[in-house]
Amino acid sequence: MMQIPLNIRFRINEKLYVKDPETSDLGKNILKHSILMIHEIGFDAFTFKKLGVVIRSNESSVYRYFENKHKLLLYLSSWYWSWVEYRMLFAIQNINDPLTKLQLAVKEVTGEVLDDDKTDYIDESVLNKIIIAEFTKTFLTKEVDEENKEGFFLVYKNVICRLATLIADVNAEYPYIKSLASSIVEGALHQHYLKTHFKTITDFSEEKNDITTFYNQNLERILL
Repeated sequence: MMQIPLNIRFRINEKLYVKDPETSDLGKNILKHSILMIHEIGFDAFTFKKLGVVIRSNESSVYRYFENKHKLLLYLSSWYWSWVEYRMLFAIQNINDPLTKLQLAVKEVTGEVLDDDKTDYIDESVLNKIIIAEFTKTFLTKEVDEENKEGFFLVYKNVICRLATLIADVNAEYPYIKSLASSIVEGALHQHYLKTHFKTITDFSEEKNDITTFYNQNLERILL
């Protein structure tokens, strides 16, 4: 798995936080342990009070960084999709063949995620599990349209649009390019969820985890 250089910083929508958590040790600690806690107990059971106990700080100190836990989840989601976008761009650089570029990008979107130890306060493998299980909670809300206008989902949409551009490079005549791109991104998350929780309705498992192959083979059939 590609590793992120030590000095890289992702730009996250400033409206998602009160104070940028990546500018202090406490903020990074909040990110680190919120990821671990949400994965362990689930987003619904997660509270800033419980987080404060784990990081040995007052609950109020967490509110100095995030207005509420919904904004925190949006922040973590934006960080994750920024990371995926970076990996996609890194994977396809210096590649000329359009189909190869698309397949490499799909691999970054659909494949297994390993932790990058260069980002010590973000465990990407655990964050990936949160995205698989909890990401829909960021937008299946009454406020989704307003939050979309605020740009809270911009990076997520960027990933899909970049994938759509690569699909168009392979076959610009295909009439459902954006729908295909968004189906790959969302479908891969869903298949990863099914192979863990609803094993009887998917062909994938921990032993047979070739989700990337599934999508790339179907792309070839559809586009070529």
